Amino acid sequence: MISPSQSKQGQLQSSQLEIRRMRAPDVAGVMEIESVSFGRHHWSEESFYNEMNNHVGRYYSLVQAGSPELLGYCGFWMILDEAHITTIAVRPEFRGNALGELLLLHILERSMSSSIHWATLEVRSSNYNAQNLYYKYGFNSMGVRPRYYQDNQEDALIMTTSDICSAAYRARFQQLKSALQQRLSGLPQGYGV
Repeated sequence: MISPSQSKQGQLQSSQLEIRRMRAPDVAGVMEIESVSFGRHHWSEESFYNEMNNHVGRYYSLVQAGSPELLGYCGFWMILDEAHITTIAVRPEFRGNALGELLLLHILERSMSSSIHWATLEVRSSNYNAQNLYYKYGFNSMGVRPRYYQDNQEDALIMTTSDICSAAYRARFQQLKSALQQRLSGLPQGYGV
């Protein structure tokens, strides 16, 4: 079992991790992470059960290899040639280990393999850590959704990528993927599948 003391920056390795499609038993762990990540106005259990059956939705769990322990999760909708990222969250005690970046990388890899051309998302205007990650992966701020978040009426930035199937984007993506792969000593089981 991975302990929080093992989860300091640079110490988690891909051999300890697995990314797989989200399953109904994962929802209890998802709800634990949801409540601490997104406050009172987070998605409900029913929302996640519905999303797992949504024909345009793709939801994934990041778990300790060989264990049901949920470390994080992500989800996106595939609508025509766009991937709309709906959620990325990591259990607080495992943050700082590039797991959020790994989940974003997984979404983008899955999107590129499905002939998706653009990725979009909304992010809190105060969430600079997430914004910096998205900028790193070629997202740009395209506008604001005023008072988007119910808990405090905070604005959301609308962010989108350029064409992720372009040669320039794929070259940059491969550089970032290689750097993360080196940091994690590989990529986890189930990555990109």
